[in-house]
Amino acid sequence: MNINKTDIEGLAIITPKVFDDDRGYFFESWNKEVFESEGIKNEFLQDNQSLSMKGVLRGLHFQNPPYEQGKLVRVIRGSVLDVAVDIRKNSPTYGEHVMVHLNEDNKRMFWIPPGFAHGFLTLEDNTIFSYKCTNIYNKES
Repeated sequence: MNINKTDIEGLAIITPKVFDDDRGYFFESWNKEVFESEGIKNEFLQDNQSLSMKGVLRGLHFQNPPYEQGKLVRVIRGSVLDVAVDIRKNSPTYGEHVMVHLNEDNKRMFWIPPGFAHGFLTLEDNTIFSYKCTNIYNKES
């Protein structure tokens, strides 16, 4: 697994090592030891999945403390343009964003820690998007 830090502290783009053969493929989408060795030390409390048609914009979503969420996101089928915006008020990169193209072929994942707004635009019909969250959904926050 290759974990690349971005220009905004905390955000990381993860490219898994994919094992292909005539049967299909296999890869690890989460390995606690590998992520912790790269400084990503979070417990996931909720997994979510969505299905969207081409052109659907979801976000920008965030939750206020104490329900802020970190998210590990990826595409299972289809393609998205994924965006994280730094909304940490005391951050030197406040208001800045990172955009990543995630799709079923590149199998990239995007780590978005708490303190960021997150959203994505689907680029293909029937896109399935998956995300692990470090906190539960809380409508009021």
